[in-house]
Amino acid sequence: MPTDFDAILARRRSVRAFTQDPVDRPTLERLCQAARRAPSGANLQPGKFHVLTGAPLATLSSRLVAANARGTPADLEYSYFPEKMAPALKDRQRKAGFALYESLGIARRDVAGRRAQFAKNYRFFDAPVGVIVTIDRDMGKGCFMDLGMAIMTFLLAAENVGLGATGIGAIANYGSIVHDHLGLPDDELVVCGIAIGMADENAPVNQFRTERLPLDAFTTFAGFD
Repeated sequence: MPTDFDAILARRRSVRAFTQDPVDRPTLERLCQAARRAPSGANLQPGKFHVLTGAPLATLSSRLVAANARGTPADLEYSYFPEKMAPALKDRQRKAGFALYESLGIARRDVAGRRAQFAKNYRFFDAPVGVIVTIDRDMGKGCFMDLGMAIMTFLLAAENVGLGATGIGAIANYGSIVHDHLGLPDDELVVCGIAIGMADENAPVNQFRTERLPLDAFTTFAGFD
């Protein structure tokens, strides 16, 4: 039988347009505490969540937007995508991108429009709350997996309380700016950002959904009748 969790998982999507309704600190603390309940190898509990709103978020966004507008080279400290992306993966990436831009009325050859939409990553899509996720540089690769589970738990917890959210890998493109703005210690690596707030349900971009692979494309079963 379907459960409440099934419904939450089915509703969850990347929200890229928000109302300006504030999100109170107790709610955000609840989400962060939920994230910390995610599985963690050897209970190392890797990663930190730096939660910003108001002036601290606006100032960081302004700095990131300015760096992007100047064409400042990215200083991403880890490889997000495969260095050599297989054709099947590249096709999947392109289809998702084209579908997103189509939902916004941005033509495939509209380079300026696509750049303007991408720049919204650095504004946290104008969400009232932005989160910076970091991890200790000395952590192993498996700890990124643990941190990913914590981020997913955070996103599902947000959905559970009626909030919308999206992860923002592009924030790590300017990790040095984030470091300076937050006064982070040298051993913290910027992994990504998260935009969170009340979803603007009337925004066309929030009607967009990516496709998911069919079960037989990523699973095998053995020993079943």
